[in-house]
Amino acid sequence: MPTQSSQSSTALNSFAPRLLDWFAENGRHDLPWQQHQTDTPNPYIVWLSEVMLQQTQVITVLPYFARFMASFPTVQDLAAAEWDTVAEHWAGLGYYARARNLHKGAKQLVEVIDETGEFPQTLAGWEAISGVGPSTAGAIMAMGLHHYGVICDGNVKRVLTRWAAIDGDITKSATTKELWALAERLTPTENSGLFAQAMMDMGATLCTRSKPACLLCPLKEDCLAHAQGRETDYPVKAKKQPKPSKFSDALLIESVDGDILWLQRPDNGIWGGLWSLPLQFVEKVDGKTSGSTAKKVEANDDKPSNVPNDVRSNEKVYEAEFTTAEQIINEWLIKNELVAKSVSNTLLDDAPIKHSLTHFHWYLTPRKLTIDATQVTELNQKLAAAEIDFKWLTEQKAQDSLGLPRAMVKILE
Repeated sequence: MPTQSSQSSTALNSFAPRLLDWFAENGRHDLPWQQHQTDTPNPYIVWLSEVMLQQTQVITVLPYFARFMASFPTVQDLAAAEWDTVAEHWAGLGYYARARNLHKGAKQLVEVIDETGEFPQTLAGWEAISGVGPSTAGAIMAMGLHHYGVICDGNVKRVLTRWAAIDGDITKSATTKELWALAERLTPTENSGLFAQAMMDMGATLCTRSKPACLLCPLKEDCLAHAQGRETDYPVKAKKQPKPSKFSDALLIESVDGDILWLQRPDNGIWGGLWSLPLQFVEKVDGKTSGSTAKKVEANDDKPSNVPNDVRSNEKVYEAEFTTAEQIINEWLIKNELVAKSVSNTLLDDAPIKHSLTHFHWYLTPRKLTIDATQVTELNQKLAAAEIDFKWLTEQKAQDSLGLPRAMVKILE
């Protein structure tokens, strides 16, 4: 396996100066969280942006960052905010565990500040904060405190695997260790914050995943992948297994007054802490033969969701995500012989909404049911007795005041 020793000492030593010269002329200097042009950096801003930017593009993050800074200008403001307010600000950004860790991390940081009078000043101190890994901690040290810090995120790994032709699988610990060693070797002791920002910009603007702009790259003279014409062969990553699929009916249980029932999701699991329509999970039976069926958990005679025939659900996910609240609602519907009907106001009729998450595809079919005031009261009593968090709100009020996952917004649209 080629390693950093595949590069000459001259190439290794000149890497940072060339990159910093390029960054000075061509890098991004107007992002709202950047701290390299100030003598008094704000680690809170860098921490917030780094969490938001995990697996998310800058253009997507910008409006969310602006909203967070307007509502929570300090870490104390974020720590003091109610979770529902934080969730509403995050809704639509995805990877919702980040928001949970962000809120928890803000409380942890306030404790540190109250005790020491300042933000954590060491790498270990930042890694002790919820949701902060080695690369995020390094970015905060380098860019948020102007101390020495090393980053090795996805953009950096792409640049380094190409430049040094590192052909190990980047999901393997041995390759990760090698990449970190190379990143540490290349990061200058002085201006590591500038270097970190330059590496991010290199990966985001030149050394992109599919169409790297090698002619503009300051590192092209000794980039081994470029010399071999194999830029897009790196980074090497084992082929992913096909994502499993799961299927749900999303119930719009509506009162005669036009309010819809919303449930707050459990802290653990999908969409932790956000608000969702009640879901009736469907167990998909293998459908290679004609007449594929789906077994509905309420076992009524309504027709099954129109899901593709060549996919099937993961039963463990199916069982784990059928929450207590949804089981209560499900049993109540069966007892009262109530059936939610398909929402068929589109050309696709009963076709489900496909919503892809990190580990699976989710097919959601909206179904609507109107219940009277007596039934609303009875259902409320059952949910309240089980200490379930629920609300009755119109579609518009739900969108305006609740933290809704993007899939729920798709259904309302």
